Amino acid sequence: MLEFLAANMSIVWLALMVLLLILEAATAGLTSIWFALGALAALIASLFGGALWLQLVWFFAVSLLTLWLTRPLALKYLNSRRVATNADRVIGAEAVVTEDIDNIAGSGAVHVDGHEWTARSGSGANIAKGAVVRVERIEGVKLIVD
Repeated sequence: MLEFLAANMSIVWLALMVLLLILEAATAGLTSIWFALGALAALIASLFGGALWLQLVWFFAVSLLTLWLTRPLALKYLNSRRVATNADRVIGAEAVVTEDIDNIAGSGAVHVDGHEWTARSGSGANIAKGAVVRVERIEGVKLIVD
């Protein structure tokens, strides 16, 4: 069996490449395209009579190289339509202080995006009710504002 595989590695690499391309087509994101390219490189090495070890080296080298070179770009451009959801969307928004913010007393609240949030001052300064502030970040269930 092993001798048959060694003698017919072109068929094995072609079948693996087709299987990986089918897997790629069946998934929503990029999952196996890099390995399909590695299988293509190994197939080419096999067609030129390369030894099995050389075919394996080409498979892994091309797969890892294309993964390393293209995955960050693919993630950047495929996830570029990501929209902030839930709490993240209030970061950077303006809010109205509805309860005096006093970090020492542990009190304060703001109204932002139609919701009431517990708030603390990012600078530590007290902020009076009615002031308009900007949300800097979220810590737990509190907005940090300034």
